[in-house]
Amino acid sequence: MSAAAASPPPPAAAAAAAGGEHPRFHLRGFLSPETCKELEFVHRSCGTAGYRPSVVSTSLPHLAATGCGHLLLPFVPVRERLRDAVESAFSCHFDLFIEFTGLISWCKGASIGWHSDDNKPYLRQRAFTAVCYLNDHGKDYKGGILQFQDGEPSCITPVAGDVVIYTADNSNAHCVDEVTEGERLTLTLWFTRDSAYDEDPKLLSFLSQTSLNYEPVHQSSYIPLPASDIMYWFAYDHSGFDIRCARVHILGFSFHTSIDEDNKSVAPAEDDPIELLGKPVRLGRGDDVFDKVFANGLHALQFYYWNAPELAAKRKQTSGGSGTVCCPVSQSRGTKLPLPCNHGLEQTIFGSHKNEDIDFEWSDFELAVSMWENYSEELQRKLLTFLPYWLSSEAIFIVSSFSPQH
Repeated sequence: MSAAAASPPPPAAAAAAAGGEHPRFHLRGFLSPETCKELEFVHRSCGTAGYRPSVVSTSLPHLAATGCGHLLLPFVPVRERLRDAVESAFSCHFDLFIEFTGLISWCKGASIGWHSDDNKPYLRQRAFTAVCYLNDHGKDYKGGILQFQDGEPSCITPVAGDVVIYTADNSNAHCVDEVTEGERLTLTLWFTRDSAYDEDPKLLSFLSQTSLNYEPVHQSSYIPLPASDIMYWFAYDHSGFDIRCARVHILGFSFHTSIDEDNKSVAPAEDDPIELLGKPVRLGRGDDVFDKVFANGLHALQFYYWNAPELAAKRKQTSGGSGTVCCPVSQSRGTKLPLPCNHGLEQTIFGSHKNEDIDFEWSDFELAVSMWENYSEELQRKLLTFLPYWLSSEAIFIVSSFSPQH
């Protein structure tokens, strides 16, 4: 996995822009497809119920507080490039601070009326907004068009990799049309001139409490710690579902209990079914159950989304598509968890993920698990290398390999 960015954005003068009373800029191809995919993967495997109906969000403080601090690493170069772009586009003669960084998906039914991004007393510190589109309108979802009340461009049709930056005040009042199908996924940042609202110190506080407790080679250093179960409950029209369950079901999997050495389920029957997702689990598909025991439901979710197409293609190239590889599965391990499900609503909100149509092989999944663990371990090593520099500077930034020791 790579967080490599696309080539530098075009100069402000070359981007679709409007100055004067309604300053905004549309930077095309700002993020590479690989970066968009990586951030999408983080969101689909870590997201929780959002701040408004029909929204799922993944904030950096949430990642840092739930044992996923290493997943902040893909955001670091993107944040720096976005801050540079905003300061350049708006000719800022002062340093900007990042007030908020988050992945946000607007699902079926989500919309917002005319507003500015500083329209509440507790939001007055916001000076600029950056919205990075991570998937494509028309292909991945319908609806969700960003419209501005005045000025040009008056509306933005989302294309993966494009970024829109604008002032957060009333000169750029805007709305978002209702999403009618699929998930509209963005990386959103707000910038402030007031250092009191800088999000970096809060993130560093979380990281110093969690990430410094482990050695880089210790697997526990990158196993997620689920938040409260209520944070994963997606409420919709007097019904709802657990986001972790839905993500797994959309991919064609199911959660199963783990088995201890005495061949007895480690999950007591009297437990609340949803609480079982905080205990060790296995993943099943059809009649098969994957041999690996995952630390919890969130841990099990962090594997298959991104690399499945590439893994299936690689298998076909190396094996001729014979599908005769021995699968690391059993038909007797663990019983299916009795989780409350609403498959119809899950399909309505999240749709059918494209990975469901892939020629599935458990050997691909086993390779994906190995790749994810290697990826996570490498990110954790980098995090523990960078963190002392960040703590010393009280800021999160790209650390050069030639940085002097503090």
